[in-house]
Amino acid sequence: MSESMLKMYISFGGIISLFLAVGLIYLSRHKLTGVLSGIVAFFAYAFMIVGGLIIFYIVLSGPTA
Repeated sequence: MSESMLKMYISFGGIISLFLAVGLIYLSRHKLTGVLSGIVAFFAYAFMIVGGLIIFYIVLSGPTA
């Protein structure tokens, strides 16, 4: 597998984690209450940070040869 394809698959993982974060934040703010809302929000923000770092790395690593 080439480096370009590997970066593409890693970026897909980052994009999916960002979409998952958006869905979980919506769920925790509008549909859940109490402790469960806090737990889901924690995971949502963790997914958002990880997804953002992945996309940040892919963008700054530049093009492949």
